Amino acid sequence: MPDVSAGVKAYRSPALDLPGACPAPEGSVDGGVPWHYGDPHAEQRRLVEGRGSVDLSHRGVVTVTGPDRLTWLHSLTTQHLETLAPGTSTTALILSPHGHVEHEMHLTDDGTTTWITVEPGDAPGLVAYLDSMRFMLRVEVADASEDWAVVWQPLREAAPDRVTWLVPADMAGAGVIDAGSDRGGDASKYVDHRPDVLVGREVLVPREELLAVLGGDPSGTWALEALRVAAAVPREADTGAMVRDSGGLAFFLGVAVLAGFVYLHCELNHLFVVVFDPLRLPVLTLLWLGLVGGLLLAASRGRPATAWLTGAAWAALAVVLLKLLAVDLHSWDFRLE
Repeated sequence: MPDVSAGVKAYRSPALDLPGACPAPEGSVDGGVPWHYGDPHAEQRRLVEGRGSVDLSHRGVVTVTGPDRLTWLHSLTTQHLETLAPGTSTTALILSPHGHVEHEMHLTDDGTTTWITVEPGDAPGLVAYLDSMRFMLRVEVADASEDWAVVWQPLREAAPDRVTWLVPADMAGAGVIDAGSDRGGDASKYVDHRPDVLVGREVLVPREELLAVLGGDPSGTWALEALRVAAAVPREADTGAMVRDSGGLAFFLGVAVLAGFVYLHCELNHLFVVVFDPLRLPVLTLLWLGLVGGLLLAASRGRPATAWLTGAAWAALAVVLLKLLAVDLHSWDFRLE
């Protein structure tokens, strides 16, 4: 597999040469593998019926070996991994200090190696992070994406003689995973029920066996994504980019800040007409110069969402104070005797 650190587009699956294979739209996180094979509806029906397979060979594969691997991963992730039994699988997250999802990991341990699959292009970053956290523990981390490919199959049991990750039981409608509880309740307070289930597994296969394992009736990622969304199963790739660059949040905060400054402009304009008109134009000019300067400073520091939020809070406070002040000023008589 080519180096995905330069971007997902660098990878092209051999399955794209199969009859009818259509690549994903430009910019899709699932670029490099078939999006569909000409009939996405029929492909989705096959998956629902428990037939077919999906090429997920663009996903990254990371291995962790060594006797300290499970206790070490347990200390770094959101999942309880110390007692993970051989042949079982689970899902774990690595969070930033602010609680944002940095890596979503599908883990399986075979007794000697912990196998991890991650979102396309995420393997180099995960390996770098894990290597930076090794210290003196007996663990070894490796990017195995060049040798192993991921294939999705709509089945619940583990594949014989292959490393297999199973969709968590509560998402597959096969039981409930005890996630613990606190004073606010258990996990049901976030998702009390799922609208549908997602039954499936990720199977790791040598890359030279990819086409053989896909078989003659594969489905595209479009069909799989439709089933995932219908079952309300989250995916880090859907939200990670927006959380990391805060672009979407900055847009909505920007609208709020702009609306606040427009309202503030109108209030100041009205106030200085009543109180002291010569100050009206300089004050309004300083108001908008302050907004533009703040945005330029935020952009140079790469924190647009934080700046928008601060600006929105400041504008709201200023409007409230100005409104209170205006009530009193309108009752004063400013005429000079």
